[in-house]
Amino acid sequence: MKLPRICLAIAALPLALSMQAKADSVSDKVSADLPKLMALYKDLHAHPELSGFEVNTAAKLAKRAKALGFDVTEKVGGTGVVAVLKNGPGPVVMIRADMDGLPVIEQTGLPFASKERATTEDGIESGVMHACGHDTHMTSWVGTAQALTSMKDEWSGTLVMILQPAEERGKGARDMLADGLYERFPKPDYALAFHDSAGLPAGTIGYTPEFALANVDSVDVIVKGAGGHGAYPHTTKDPIVLASRIVTSLQTLVSRELDPQDAAVVTVGSFHAGAKHNIISDQATLLLTVRSYSDETRQTLLDGIARIAKGEAIAAGMPEALMPEVNIKDEYTPATYNTPEFTHEMAELFTQRFGEKRVIETPAVMGGEDFSRFYRADKQIESLIFWVGGVNQEDWDTAKEEGTSLPSLHSPYWAPKADAVITTATEALTTAALHILQKQ
Repeated sequence: MKLPRICLAIAALPLALSMQAKADSVSDKVSADLPKLMALYKDLHAHPELSGFEVNTAAKLAKRAKALGFDVTEKVGGTGVVAVLKNGPGPVVMIRADMDGLPVIEQTGLPFASKERATTEDGIESGVMHACGHDTHMTSWVGTAQALTSMKDEWSGTLVMILQPAEERGKGARDMLADGLYERFPKPDYALAFHDSAGLPAGTIGYTPEFALANVDSVDVIVKGAGGHGAYPHTTKDPIVLASRIVTSLQTLVSRELDPQDAAVVTVGSFHAGAKHNIISDQATLLLTVRSYSDETRQTLLDGIARIAKGEAIAAGMPEALMPEVNIKDEYTPATYNTPEFTHEMAELFTQRFGEKRVIETPAVMGGEDFSRFYRADKQIESLIFWVGGVNQEDWDTAKEEGTSLPSLHSPYWAPKADAVITTATEALTTAALHILQKQ
């Protein structure tokens, strides 16, 4: 016999009230923790460390995880940290935050702006800044750990919370996996992360089913020639002219060799050759960023770059000994894929919690994120990385009205509305974990 709708509604009421009570409990916990979380955020922001050198950052946060009762292992894949909390039978949920700053001189004017300086692996001395918001990621990671440990009686399963180095170099996730992340520690059934966004109003959550971020390759093309006096070009083999032809022909890889609906980017970000007006150099160097979504498209682009470089050199009459060198740097970041069913499930959960106006589906972007590697290492894992907007609403409205641009991620002026990012991300990650690990 079917129950009347009113009976069904009454039967569902305790569950709805329970969910609301749990939501209120999370909000209360995060609100109570926020002053100390903001103090941590300011400390992390003021003291960033470059990729692979996150020694003090890792130690500082590992100490906090230990104090919360996690079993903590440091120096995983370099400076990575793995914190494990077993709380009865159930799924394994991995929550990840990245730790590294960028070689950027901060110009935000914040009272806690970074004054740190360091030397990169390439030998370049620079200021260091959390210009990509990893300080908000780490702070939310701590906030989530605190919330979940305080609510242990409300969930069952295993938390694996990781702090990952060298995301900006595309190496950290790979190195942690190579160091036995899935063998030495519980392998996740679910993987979660977020990234602050310079393209969404503060506190807005953006989600993208399937491909969310791109394959990212850095490619160096060394164009060789035979130098000489600029007054006698006929006695030379000019690498600048050849490199210019290569730059132009590379544009046809996307415009003429790929399906127009298959998104891809080939950008020449640097063209360097010569040192004086009247000297034809014997070498030119091109630095490329190459972006795609599918592995097949990525390979088409990389093969095409090598083919075009060699083909243009042959057309220019270069001998075999002077063929260009095409080097793909060891900084490859695979495309990030959000498993669709899980992504929609989490989006619905976030919508119930934050409301429809604060949770929106966003298009895939050509940025890169090596969070992708955790899913690619085992495609049985349900995986999601989502955006949390960091643009002050007033600034967002002004930019929209006046048609002006806002600072982007990696800008020396990027200063997210950190309290909104941290509160939203912490509540979202905690809510997601409680949902996945709910007691049966």
